[in-house]
Amino acid sequence: MKIRTILLATVATATMTVAGSAYAETMRIGITQNNVGVDSYQTTYEKAFIAAAEANPDVEVVVLDAGGDVARQIAQMEDMIQQEVDAIIIWPTNGEAVIPAVRKASQAGIPVVVTNSNIAEAGFEFVATFSGPDNITQGSRSAEIMCERFTALGIQDEARVVQISGQPGYTTAIERQKGFDDRLPEVCPNVTLVETQPGDWNREKSQQVMEAFLVKYDDIDGVYAGDDNMGVGALNAANAAGRTDGITFVGATNFAVGYEAMERGEYWGSIYQSPVDDAKAALKSAIDLLNGVELPFLNYFDTPKITQDNMGDFTKPVF
Repeated sequence: MKIRTILLATVATATMTVAGSAYAETMRIGITQNNVGVDSYQTTYEKAFIAAAEANPDVEVVVLDAGGDVARQIAQMEDMIQQEVDAIIIWPTNGEAVIPAVRKASQAGIPVVVTNSNIAEAGFEFVATFSGPDNITQGSRSAEIMCERFTALGIQDEARVVQISGQPGYTTAIERQKGFDDRLPEVCPNVTLVETQPGDWNREKSQQVMEAFLVKYDDIDGVYAGDDNMGVGALNAANAAGRTDGITFVGATNFAVGYEAMERGEYWGSIYQSPVDDAKAALKSAIDLLNGVELPFLNYFDTPKITQDNMGDFTKPVF
């Protein structure tokens, strides 16, 4: 089996990788991803997706990356519809903006699997299944981790928290923030969430956001970040300012850098989520649909809590 690179002949030129078998009868599955270059999770996801497809002689995949550009992703959807692929997997760049393209695929009789981050509710009727984590539960569990730590430290009635959310308009960011915002006052009603600012899934920007928080607030007891990439950016800012001690850092989606920071005792906890499992689940969902298997609309895989107390039960993430 070979992997070859082709350039798309559309206005939104992007790299297309076709991985599959030489069999005449194959399932042709297209995927358009959010932004492979933005973090190691998405890079690992892509590698795992291609590897899983290569291992299946009945599957050929068209792998595209939107580069974080909504217009490019819509053009990629149009391309795959015109190519009459058998199924489409989309990792949305924006949960609202991609709805018309998803609707067009559905109307063309092509089942659509949304992966990792769901589209807005208005587009649900055009989606065959969502494959990925329950982001609201992840945010909720992060709030529980934070509250449990504050309680152990005896500051659950006075602690002050800042939050670094993901990219505005991105469903995962919205849902993780909602899960955290809703759950924290339920478990720790006297903790104050003083401010939330977006980090756009970017470590450098999150470091800048945290630098601004440190200047603005003399008293910060906890930092919640929508993923560990951003959380470690916040940690770096606190380290540079000499203010790491006394701050509890909690993330979601445990990256290798987060795991390492937990080993050093600088970062308290996160949510364990494997991009390999994520990629395999999305591909399996598309294959199951094409084989006539009925799937639930929300096809979640579990993402447990990980802290310094139980991290020995988990292997270090590869991303």
